[in-house]
Amino acid sequence: MSSLGGESDPVAIDDFELPGVPDAFQRLWTPHRLAYVKGGQEQVTGKHNCPFCEAPGRSDEESLIVHRGKLVFVVLNLYPYNPGHLLVCPYRHVPDYTDLTVEESAEFAALTQQAMRVLRHVANPSGFNLGMNQGVTGGAGIAAHLHQHVVPRWGGDGNFMPIIAGTKAITQTLGDVRQQVAEAWNNAEQGK
Repeated sequence: MSSLGGESDPVAIDDFELPGVPDAFQRLWTPHRLAYVKGGQEQVTGKHNCPFCEAPGRSDEESLIVHRGKLVFVVLNLYPYNPGHLLVCPYRHVPDYTDLTVEESAEFAALTQQAMRVLRHVANPSGFNLGMNQGVTGGAGIAAHLHQHVVPRWGGDGNFMPIIAGTKAITQTLGDVRQQVAEAWNNAEQGK
């Protein structure tokens, strides 16, 4: 590397840039997310300390469960991307989508569809993100227990607050969202 100026005032004139410096690709570096991605993996070592295995043993309000099916349940995400961010989870502690039985797969799919219907009724989102991150490398926060994300989306809901300020504006409390979604789910099942 060469420089201009005196020894006390070096100025770089080559093209070398450290990782994290914006380049032609307009990358946004978010190293703070690595702690979230990695943090859950070592914490869950089995059924005895898995939040998805422990949740059904608590009250719906305490666990943020909005619906209990026969083989699968639906719970609010404790760290939501948007209000109403739901997780569809089998009761069985299995890590991979291919581990589900045919019956579990059918209920898993049916509850995902119902979650979308209920969220449309409660919050009128204009779109959804549905997804399962499989394994640590696939980005699963808790890879040991399969779960599918159902994230309601609205035009303009994504902004730079989480990236620049490390802050996500969530407009409702988890308790309020859980109550609204659970009530709408029950009403939908009763045909109201």
